[in-house]
Amino acid sequence: MGPSEAECCELTQIHEGAVQKVNADMPPEELLYDLAELFKVFGDSTRIKILYALFESELCVCDIAQVLGMTQTAVSHQLRVLKSNKLVKFRKEGKNVFYSLDDDHVRRIIDQGMEHLGE
Repeated sequence: MGPSEAECCELTQIHEGAVQKVNADMPPEELLYDLAELFKVFGDSTRIKILYALFESELCVCDIAQVLGMTQTAVSHQLRVLKSNKLVKFRKEGKNVFYSLDDDHVRRIIDQGMEHLGE
C-alpha cells in the first residue's frame, strides 16, 4: 500500500534551503535516542502516578505504596527506573529513604503533557 495523495508532494522538487536548515539543526542521533528513551519512561501510568504523588510531598516507598495501592516491591522497581533516568532523587534519614522529584523539569514535562491533552 503506497502513500496517499495527501502525503505526497505535488512536485518532486526538493526545497534545498529548508532541507539544509533542518539538517543543520537536527540534534545528534545519540541525543535523539536518549530523548526517546526518556519519553518511554513517561509511557507507564504507574510511574506517572508516582511522579504525581511526589508533586505533593516527599515520600518513602511505603507511603507511595499506600497511595497507589501497590506492593513496596513494585514501587521500588518503578522508583529505580525513575532514579536511573534522573526523574526522582532520594535522601536517607536513618533507615528511611525519602523520594522527591529530581527537579522542576519533571513537573513541567507532565504539566505540558496535561495541557496538550486539554486542548
